[in-house]
Amino acid sequence: MLVDKTQMRIAMVAALAFASALAFGQEPLIEPAPRPAAKPAVVFLYPEQVTIPAGRPATIALHFRVAPGLHINSHTPSEPELIPAIFAIPAGSGVRLISAVYPPGTDFTLPLDPSTKLSVYSGEFTLQARIVAAPGNHLVEATLRYQACDNNACMPPKTITAAIDVIAK
Repeated sequence: MLVDKTQMRIAMVAALAFASALAFGQEPLIEPAPRPAAKPAVVFLYPEQVTIPAGRPATIALHFRVAPGLHINSHTPSEPELIPAIFAIPAGSGVRLISAVYPPGTDFTLPLDPSTKLSVYSGEFTLQARIVAAPGNHLVEATLRYQACDNNACMPPKTITAAIDVIAK
């Protein structure tokens, strides 16, 4: 019991010192531990560079990975209120997205509602982007917008960058 009281006194003194330092505008001697950086729910894997014929449509395969324990809605979610995965290339990049062919989603059932099947991507998935580029070297900051979820909740929608060096010859 003596150890518990001693530990409690130390914790109270540390908290009091921290609060006092803040109250008087001083830097506290004890700082809270930094929070670890959150790992992204989806990462762009590859390719980082592609060479295509200038001015002619070409198809490139883009590879992504969803973090373990998470899933994202497919491009064609099963419910209209769900946010689909959408790939885009910004205007003015020298590369134009003609179309994107998304893989079919996998059926996923939430433990809380086994009667509802969701169309999702998990693990690695590949989409086919049909693009056309002006002659030259173009660093394209394409994007993938998605909403990641686990078995209990969904995170806010997010957009990641897929940087691709497109060389059009």
